[in-house]
Parts: sequence; C-alpha cells; structure tokens
Amino acid sequence: MASGQKTRQVVKPMEVSVEAGNAGEAAWLDDDGRPRRTGTFWTASAHIITAVIGSGVLSLAWAIAQLGWVAGPAVMLLFAFVIYYTSTLLAECYRTGDPTTGKRNYTYMDAVRANLGGAKVTFCGVIQYANLVGVAIGYTIASSISMRAIRRAGCFHHNGHGDPCRSSSNPYMILFGVVQIVFSQIPDFDQIWWLSIVAAVMSFTYSGIGLSLGIVQTISNGGIQGSLTGISIGVGVSSTQKVWRSLQAFGDIAFAYSFSNILIEIQDTIKAPPPSEAKVMKNATRLSVATTTVFYMLCGCMGYAAFGDAAPDNLLTGFGFYEPFWLLDVANVAIVVHLVGAYQVFVQPIFAFVERWASRRWPDSAFIAKELSVGPFALSLFRLTWRSAFVCLTTVVAMLLPFFGNVVGLLGAVSFWPLTVYFPVEMYIAQRGVPRGSARWISLKTLSACCLVVSIAAAAGSIADVIDALKVYRPFSG
Repeated sequence: MASGQKTRQVVKPMEVSVEAGNAGEAAWLDDDGRPRRTGTFWTASAHIITAVIGSGVLSLAWAIAQLGWVAGPAVMLLFAFVIYYTSTLLAECYRTGDPTTGKRNYTYMDAVRANLGGAKVTFCGVIQYANLVGVAIGYTIASSISMRAIRRAGCFHHNGHGDPCRSSSNPYMILFGVVQIVFSQIPDFDQIWWLSIVAAVMSFTYSGIGLSLGIVQTISNGGIQGSLTGISIGVGVSSTQKVWRSLQAFGDIAFAYSFSNILIEIQDTIKAPPPSEAKVMKNATRLSVATTTVFYMLCGCMGYAAFGDAAPDNLLTGFGFYEPFWLLDVANVAIVVHLVGAYQVFVQPIFAFVERWASRRWPDSAFIAKELSVGPFALSLFRLTWRSAFVCLTTVVAMLLPFFGNVVGLLGAVSFWPLTVYFPVEMYIAQRGVPRGSARWISLKTLSACCLVVSIAAAAGSIADVIDALKVYRPFSG
C-alpha cells in the first residue's frame, strides 16, 4: 500500500490489541496490517514498574515482620528470581514460530490459544480477567485510603493524635472513579505511555519517602528493631494466627511482583523488530524486576527495622509516622497519582477484549465503529458507554465491600500459579519442543509444582482473612 494513500485500512476499529484502539492512516501500519507500534525498552519498563510497584510496597514491612529478618528478605529474592525467569519464558511466546517474523500473539489468551489451545484458553481467560477486575477494585479502595489519609494527617496535626479523625472513604472512591472515566476514554495502551512514566515516577516518590522516614525512625530508635524469626507467639498472637499471617505474608511478597497477566499486552506495544520484541521485553523485565527488588528490600527492611513487630500494614496510611504531616501528604498524593496510572495499565486489556468481541459481533454498527478524535481521546458512543459503566461498577463494588482488599488477595493467590508460572512453563515447553523427561523438562515441572504449593498455602491464608472480615461486615461501611 503506498505511503501517500489516504484510504482507510480494512481492519475494523477496535479489532486490535491494547496498543491499537482505532484505525490509523495506511502509512502507519505494521507488517500484519495493524496500526504501527511505537513502544521502546523505556516505555515497556515504565509499564512494568507502574504495574508492579504498587502501593503494596508500603505493606512489605508488615510482611517481613511476620517472617523475620531471615525468611523475609530470602523470600523476596526467591520470588524476584522466579518472576523474572518465568517472564522471560512468557516473552518467548509472543510470536509463534520465528521470534522476529512469526505470527504475533496480541494478548495473553492469544499466546495460550496458539501454543496450548482447548479448554486451557477458557481457563486462562477466566483467571486473567477476574484478576484484572479484582485489581481495579482493589486500586479504587487503595486510592481512597490514601486520599482519606491526607485528610487525617492534617486533622492529627491540628487536633492531636488523640482525635480519631474519622471520615468516610466513599466520596474519595467516587472522585477516583470520575477521574478514571476520563482517562478510560484514551483508546489504547500505546497512547498511555506518558501516564505510565508519570506513575512510575510517583511510585519512586512515595517509596523514597517511606524509605527515608523508616531510616529516620530507625536512627531515632537508636538501633534496629525486629527479630530473626518475626512476630513471636504470645500476647495477642496465637500459634494459629502466626501460621496464617506467615502464609499471608509469603503470598503478599510473591504476588507483589506479579505482572505476567499483562506481560504479553505490554510486549505488544513494542515497535517492530529489529531487535525482536522478546529481546527488548527481556531487557525491560530485567531492569524492572531488579529496580523493584531493590525498592522492595529497602522499603520493607527499613520499615521493619523502624517498627519491628509493630510495623503497620501500610507505612504511610497506617500512621506509623505522624510528622512531618506535609511530607506524608506529598507521599499519599504520589500514591493516588500512581494508582490512576496503574488502574489504566490493568484495565486496558479488559477494554480491548470486550471491544474486539463487540467489533466482531456487530461489524457494521455505527454505535461501535464511528469515532471522533479529540486530542489523546478517540470518542465513540460504545467506548464511552461501556468503559464508563465498567468504572462505575468497580467503584460501586469497592464501596459495597470495603474489605475487598482481602478478596483481591485471594484472587491474587488463585491466579499467581496459573498466570505467572503454569502457562508460561507449558507454553515454553510446547513452543520449544522440550523433550519429556529431559533435565530441563523436569526442572520446569518442578518449579511449577513448587509454586502451586505456594499458591495454595497463600490462598488458605487469604481465605482465613476474608472469613475474619466477614464477621464484622457492613455494606458501604467505608
């Protein structure tokens, strides 16, 4: 097709992966007829860091407090390696056949369909999209907690620490939802690269503040708090609670690294070879996991060093620190901005999946296909209606179930093994033709089996947590 030709491409609008929400000019097409990708090593790294370094980094001090100075850091390093290794296996499955010219798999489900097929595709889809919806609801709750913490920090500063400074989180959830409705109109993943970079900067900001406050607190304490084995069984902590909390902490650390459920979608934003998308993605994964691990180790360990067994479940919203209150406000604003970007990184695959299905189901519908471009937004009645409805639904569920963070932990536990380990291992074995019974085959299967045990154990801990939350459950009680 000539570069100057102005006719529309034949690909239906939205019948694309997350990097392409609407048809472009013919001159801007990749070799498969889809809009040209523009992503680089740096944008892919930003997407990964935005997805991985969530506000959960601030709960790692609590997780290490359950496990102690020996097991806590060791578990972090172990899962950093596992996530990096399985991510490199998954990156190899982006193209079927030749790593440079083979058929592209635009989504995680496409990769499973091309390499495994059958009922495993449906199983993958259910697990992946349930997890993404859960993350969206969890991020809505997390953002409201940080916004409420800003108000409480000011209240504590003016009224003293004895004032309970209670307030509802529901108005903040609604505000977050309104912002997400606006950003959700950006049509595709490739066009939110700037939002991911801003979000990545914000994650370093609040992590750095949490780290700095932890160091200052440790110095003021005159030494390092904590023990080699974590929280001791005794007053307020039974042996059963110690087991459940340890399992939950083990799971929290494992899932804190997970981004496999959107890895293929991120890889599908990287521009065409050379170098191959797999090579770029492996390099981006290496940088991102290394960066994440350093921050996780620093924030988690310094938080535990500062507070020991009394480490709060969130260093910046659990009020382990009260002053300087303005610095806490800066950190919590950074958390909210980061979560705005992270929400989009996780929901764009859902948007693209539904919009591709609708485009195939009603290919001639003007309601679905007709678009009006306004800056970074490509407005269509269908996109405006469907995406806004999705954001409203996640916001209402977040308000209805203020303890949903516990349920998200359960979803994470259930999805960790299949999405992060099982499917990448099975697809790699199938694509590379790893001989059954060979040393490599046995090693990969052993890794998968061990991670299944971890996932089941963490799920058990999360179920116990959900049961406790249900005992005091009241709808819209946030």
